Amino acid sequence: MEAALGDRGVCAESAGHVAASLLEASLRGVDSHGVRLFPHYYRACQAERVNPRPELRVLSRSAATARLDADHAFGQHAGAAAIDLACELAASSGVGAVSVANSSHFGAAAYFGLRAARRGHVALAFTNADALVRATNARIPVFGTNPICCCAPMRGEDPFCLDMATSTVSWNKILLRRRDAMPLPEGWACAEGGAPTTDAGLARMLEASGSYKGFGLGMMVEILCGLLAGGPVSREILPMFTAPLSERRKIAHFFVVLDVGSFLPREDFAARLRSLADEIRSQPSRDGEPPVVIPGDPEKRLFAVRSAEGIPAEEPTASELLELGPAFHEALR
Repeated sequence: MEAALGDRGVCAESAGHVAASLLEASLRGVDSHGVRLFPHYYRACQAERVNPRPELRVLSRSAATARLDADHAFGQHAGAAAIDLACELAASSGVGAVSVANSSHFGAAAYFGLRAARRGHVALAFTNADALVRATNARIPVFGTNPICCCAPMRGEDPFCLDMATSTVSWNKILLRRRDAMPLPEGWACAEGGAPTTDAGLARMLEASGSYKGFGLGMMVEILCGLLAGGPVSREILPMFTAPLSERRKIAHFFVVLDVGSFLPREDFAARLRSLADEIRSQPSRDGEPPVVIPGDPEKRLFAVRSAEGIPAEEPTASELLELGPAFHEALR
């Protein structure tokens, strides 16, 4: 993937972050945000929706905050630059908060949260997106899936990672079900006009997670992203897949990094979080139910499996990748 983007004139930093983000997501079992997105990203680059050689600029900066213009970079490049800047600010001020304007789809939010947490920080990552989630009792979508991600270091294992959409599911999961002609569980989506549907082909919008609670969280993310960055809000953002690929989306992100060492010794925090996690994991499950886990545990398990066995290459993703060039033939063997 990195080489294919490089052949299209994409700078090494952008290509590296796109490839790393997609591979990490697929290895962690988050296939909706994994390598299946690469053909779309590649076509978006061809059509100049994404700037292959962006010039990221810090528009404003204080001791603990900054605002970044991503120059329509790949969202993975913009997000990595922003979380790194937030880590830099946190190192000197205890906390760093960075907003990003004029970006594009940044993939899995966990890529950025884990990037900071593996350095010993607590990190939060947010992004807005085109409107797909309906307001409570509404007939039309108002906000994007507007994910919330929180990562924190744990002793003896990869960081804690909560990465969740504020909708019941991501739109990519609807597309996967539509592709495979599978019905949707109740409560996932609505058809035109806001009527609930289990037909993926009729789905036009998503339900908020937990009804008005998830919708409220989605609005919180919109305030932190679109409003604070001075960019468009969800209703003003072009759809990812159906808008012309030549048109730029101007997505906004927001990142917060807390320097754990500014509060208490890092080792103490990591040990206490591991202790809390193990206490939860040790709880007995109900008869016939799976074991009790914390957020991120299923992804850690799949990461170990797929790192050893490889990432499943399903259709039509495999065929789309093969069409991009000979470099993918060996990878998909």
